[in-house]
Amino acid sequence: MTSDRSRPAVKPSARIKGLTILAVLALSALVFLAWSQQWGSLLVSGTSAGGQLFVVPGSVAAPALAALGLAGLALAAALAIAGPVVRVVLGALQISVGAAITASSLGALIDPVAAGSPVVTKATGIAGLSAIRGIAADAGESPWPYVALALGVLIALTGLFIIVTTRRWPVSGRRYQAVRFAEADSADPSNRNARVGSDPSAANAVDSQATERSAAIDDWDSLSNGRDPTE
Repeated sequence: MTSDRSRPAVKPSARIKGLTILAVLALSALVFLAWSQQWGSLLVSGTSAGGQLFVVPGSVAAPALAALGLAGLALAAALAIAGPVVRVVLGALQISVGAAITASSLGALIDPVAAGSPVVTKATGIAGLSAIRGIAADAGESPWPYVALALGVLIALTGLFIIVTTRRWPVSGRRYQAVRFAEADSADPSNRNARVGSDPSAANAVDSQATERSAAIDDWDSLSNGRDPTE
């Protein structure tokens, strides 16, 4: 049975990196969840659909949240392999994504009729914001716009945290930069000559090979009388 002391300790820098990337992933996923929920409803009157209640989904009230959530997921993947300078840039982009999410959510909260106008236009055929304001009224909001607003603030704070702590993140590993010194030495003539000069046995072996090669050439010349057999 192994004790806790035998387990390798997790470095604080690695923990900061892991938790930050996990937070970016979780917040971006929650943005997608908020985008897919009901954000409010509009009561339409004065038309053939008078007195009818229309549900306004987040995909209509804040359609940009889908792209912003996807951008957050891409940032999380980039953070896993980014260096210190790139992390600062990604942190600034994360702040921008959070600010955009906050602005989209605030727009739906401040003016729910404008946010849900596409739903009214599709149901009644009436276009134009001023005309829709005359027949539609806000009939209540759900908590999801506030959730999206809070997520935007948290995502922006996460980007600020990335910038502040970037120097404390661990350096990316270099597992594929192994150097084979033996092969490099054998391929470099200067290294080979230096190795022969420093090793007497290697020098003797080289001299022996040269002597054998010279003797073989002399034997061939004696057999062919010095002529080229291919002529």
